[in-house]
Amino acid sequence: MSAVAAPPRRLPVGAEKLEDGSIHFRVWAPKCREVTVVASCASGEWKSIPLTAEADGYFSGSNLGLEPGLRYGMRLDDHSRIYPDPASRFQPDGPDGLSQLVDDSSFAWSDHHWHGLAPVGQVVYEMHIGTFTPQGTWAAAAEQLPERARCGMTVLEIMPVADFPGEFGWGYDGVCHFAPTRLYRTPDDFRRFVDRAHALGLGVILDVVYNHFGPSGNWLPQFSDYYTTKKYDNEW
Repeated sequence: MSAVAAPPRRLPVGAEKLEDGSIHFRVWAPKCREVTVVASCASGEWKSIPLTAEADGYFSGSNLGLEPGLRYGMRLDDHSRIYPDPASRFQPDGPDGLSQLVDDSSFAWSDHHWHGLAPVGQVVYEMHIGTFTPQGTWAAAAEQLPERARCGMTVLEIMPVADFPGEFGWGYDGVCHFAPTRLYRTPDDFRRFVDRAHALGLGVILDVVYNHFGPSGNWLPQFSDYYTTKKYDNEW
């Protein structure tokens, strides 16, 4: 594999906006010979961006003509289907749809005073965003946080939020572990929820279930055979 100079990134994989305004893509796809990003442009046209093979099964590349909010996917070898990014930050049409470019650095946090909580002596409140309010959204849940703080809660444990197929679920069949589900609205709505919680002195932790995911909407096997194993005999 040819070596490429890696630009400064905050995260190792996914689509990320760099300081020069370009969007840099990086994906782990050791099962593939070629990976091409297919992305929509502001003009309405679609652009193909071949990624360069790195060592250890990674592919990467960047483009200056893309903006956050646009949709993209990945073509693998000679497959006819365009797959969502395994490290997508948002799936507005669910795990079977295209990914959306998200600028993780654009949100204006106000919680600079927040320094976290000690692990001992906390009162943990488990919350499922989809059922906590009639609206089932981050914004609606955030409106109820002052009462949680008043009642003495100190930590909100949010049940799994990785995007999953369908219109309702407890999150235990999530398939997009980097993308909070579109059912609760946007990633920035999630950030506003956390920002509001910190302003009230509430910590936020996530319940995650990496030991089982899918199978519906799970496209990871198209990128690599190493996400799962048959070595262990168990119910998952």
